[in-house]
Amino acid sequence: MSVSCGLEWVVCLGCTRWAWKRLTYIGAYDSETWPAASPGEFEPVPRLCRVVLANYDPDLSNPKFAPPGRGYADVDPNGIVKRATYADVGNRCPPYLVYVDEAHREIVLAVRGLNLVRNADYKVLMDNKLGMQMFDGGYVHHGLLKAAQYILERETGTLRDLLRRYGPEYKLIFTGHSLGSGIAALMTVLVVNNRKEFDNIPRSRIKCYALAPARCMSLNLAVKYADVINSVVLQDDFLPRTPTPLEYIFGSIFCLPCLLFLICLRDTFRQDKRKFKDPRRLYAPGRMYHIVERKFCRCGRFPPEVRTAIPVEGRFEHIVLSCSTTSDHGLAWIERESQKALELMNESENVMVPPPQQKMERLQSFEEEHKSALQRAKTLDVPHAADLSEEEIQEDGSTAPSDTHSETTTEPKSAGRSSWDKLMEKLFTRDEDGKLVVKKDMAKEIVVE
Repeated sequence: MSVSCGLEWVVCLGCTRWAWKRLTYIGAYDSETWPAASPGEFEPVPRLCRVVLANYDPDLSNPKFAPPGRGYADVDPNGIVKRATYADVGNRCPPYLVYVDEAHREIVLAVRGLNLVRNADYKVLMDNKLGMQMFDGGYVHHGLLKAAQYILERETGTLRDLLRRYGPEYKLIFTGHSLGSGIAALMTVLVVNNRKEFDNIPRSRIKCYALAPARCMSLNLAVKYADVINSVVLQDDFLPRTPTPLEYIFGSIFCLPCLLFLICLRDTFRQDKRKFKDPRRLYAPGRMYHIVERKFCRCGRFPPEVRTAIPVEGRFEHIVLSCSTTSDHGLAWIERESQKALELMNESENVMVPPPQQKMERLQSFEEEHKSALQRAKTLDVPHAADLSEEEIQEDGSTAPSDTHSETTTEPKSAGRSSWDKLMEKLFTRDEDGKLVVKKDMAKEIVVE
């Protein structure tokens, strides 16, 4: 009898400890050891939020969803080169727009987020199974990759013409929110791997900003492309944290608290090493920017601060049970808090105090941080993690493509634009069982016409 009572006490204490740790866990803990971001690197985030918001307003002169007090002051309606609506894209992908920002010398392709009342967006999410889509030595979300491929098939010519017209000083920026963030991230991976379609644009001129990012690629790819992909997370946002497939999340949106609690319970008894060993597990892509504005046992929002890193372990693995888990996913809130954080960073930058770190040292630390993240992934035995020997740093600070980064076509320009379907065929093949297998040596598989 005494033994059973003792076991009951042990179980009760264990459950109480687990409940206390889960209920007191806040989003700020995910990035508490990360360094603060600088205003120069974070500056594009709030204005790109407004570019994505422009997808929701067909008439920017009479906006309905513009940020209060700011509107679309930095989005010139004359700079919108192309706008694709639901009538244009059908069920293939969300609406998007192509925008030229002459003030900041950027060519932007912005994809809007999930429309909760449109079945077509759910079809994109549900077009995936665990381990269904292999790509570039890792796994990606199948439906999001198809949507990214479809947009590039439509807009490669437009983007290439704009890059030629505005010259080498302009950057090519991909951005999106929620569902659109995953599509934008995978478009970036496709463009980086097929830069000949864009007149051999340097890798350093390609950037992606994924707002409230979806988990769309395996850990090795998330770290590998951290020099070109940036993810922005607001405090407790649930989407970058849950490993549950996207189709289950939004399919259970009306019972989301129950789903999140069950995910917490399951992940409590799952070792981190098992997570790393699963190559099919998807993660939020690239370098992470975490906007922190709430603290433990303190009410209300505080002046936001932005932390940044390229995490390998502890990459937003813990679901946060809070009343703001879903509201922090809203693009309007991300735009508001990122703008406020940028203003605070600029104010602190203007204070006449010697900076603790010079600019050149900070730029150099980005390269070192990326190399350290790649090395850490290799140390943790992350499947298919890129080797440091494959990453060559050029004189201008950009990462030169290795065999895994190289373009996937050697067709001459006279052959015209290759199809993205051919690109997919060159990256992987099927074995006798019909399963997708990445080609070990793509260079030998490419046929030169």
